[in-house]
Formats: sequence, structure tokens, C-alpha cells
Amino acid sequence: MQFISFGAFEDDLPRFRERLDALRIERIDPPPGAQSNGLWFRDPDGTPIEIRVAEKSSPNEKSSHESISSPAGVAGAPSCSTKPVVQPRRLAHILVFTRDVPKTIKFYGEVLGLRLSDRSGDMIAFMHAIHGSDHHVIAFVKAEGPGLHHLSWDVPSINHIGLGAMQMADKGFIAGWGLGRHVLGSNYFHYVRDPWGSYSEYSSDVDYIPVDHDWKSGDHPPEDSFYVWGPTPPPEFAINHEAVA
Repeated sequence: MQFISFGAFEDDLPRFRERLDALRIERIDPPPGAQSNGLWFRDPDGTPIEIRVAEKSSPNEKSSHESISSPAGVAGAPSCSTKPVVQPRRLAHILVFTRDVPKTIKFYGEVLGLRLSDRSGDMIAFMHAIHGSDHHVIAFVKAEGPGLHHLSWDVPSINHIGLGAMQMADKGFIAGWGLGRHVLGSNYFHYVRDPWGSYSEYSSDVDYIPVDHDWKSGDHPPEDSFYVWGPTPPPEFAINHEAVA
């Protein structure tokens, strides 16, 4: 993971600049090769962060979720040769490793204006954007150093999650975790491990927080906040391979 980039409305960029100055957060140059006129600084783990002018990419309403059943007397499933190719609709969220979850919550709240959705003690936290977004646009899990755990990609249904998982397995990417359903965020999931040890998640039906809704964040015990159902996660699921390297 080289950096994290956040989009902001053009009218808000001067406010972010003033906020950084007020908090005495040092600006940095963009990483080599990054073309940007945005604001650059580091988070508590030293990860470069960018705020740049961009169109809103988070949805303005909850993403549609399909649950289609065929009527009696009609076959519902396609043949293997005619099954559709799964293409995610959008990037839903990212989960990154951090040394200090409470410190990171404070930083991303004070500096970027994100709000805490839910957490499980000092081990994991989920944060949403204030202009209407999924339950989390970014999440943080405690580790010995920074790194990327997974990128989550939105698809329309559980069927698409299964098709996507098979699509990746047919290409040789068999390792992962799923099918299951999370507690915090409520989304159905299947994770596919990439060659670097992080994951891509097929996700569907995640909770949504409207712009005018005051979501009450909670602190949930670990044994009651990970997943409702699904297989046992593989032992390497929580390893930060960037820190190990």
C-alpha cells in the first residue's frame, strides 16, 4: 500500500487546508509518479494521505440488492456455459492495518471528518463519510504496522458473489474465505486472496447511512461482531504480510 486518496468537494478543499494548518499537520510532497494538485500529509502510521477535488464516489442511497427467483415450472439457474461474467459495480471500502486503532479513529475523525460507525474494542473500527455512504468507506484493524488487508467490491447479489468466487477459482485463485455474512456492516461476503497476501472481497447488501441519519455507533465484543455465519476463517486471514516483509 503506497498511499490512500480521498475525494472532496471543491468548496471543501480550502476548509481542509485550514484544518491541517490549525492542527499543525505537516504537508508532504506527493509520492514519486503521483500526479496531484491535492493536499498531502501522513496519518499516524506514516501512510501518505491525499485529499483532492473529485466527484462523489460513495452512493447517495443504499445499493440495490437482487434476490430473484424463477416461478414454478421454470428453471432458474443458467447452464455453466452461459453463466454471466461478474464485474463489480464499484469499490465499496478498504480495510487497512494500523498500530493504534483509537489514535487512528481520532485522526481520521478530526482531520478528514469521517465518523465512527462501529468498533470492537481497540481491535477494529469502521468509519463512514458524512455525505451519505455505506456503513464504512474505510476500516482499521490492529497490527504491528500499516498495510492493506482488503479491497471490497460491490456486486448486486449473493448469486453474484458465488459466481465471482468461481470465476476467480477458475483462474487459479482458490485461497480465501467465504461465503458468509458479517455482523458489522451486515454484508454478504467472499474473500479471494491475491498473490501478495491481501484480499479482494465480493460484497453485497452492506448497511447504508444516509446523509441526514445520526448513526449510533457501538462497541461490540469480538465474539459477537465478526460474522453471523460462514466457514471458519483461515489462520492467515489476519496476517499483515506488508509488515512481515
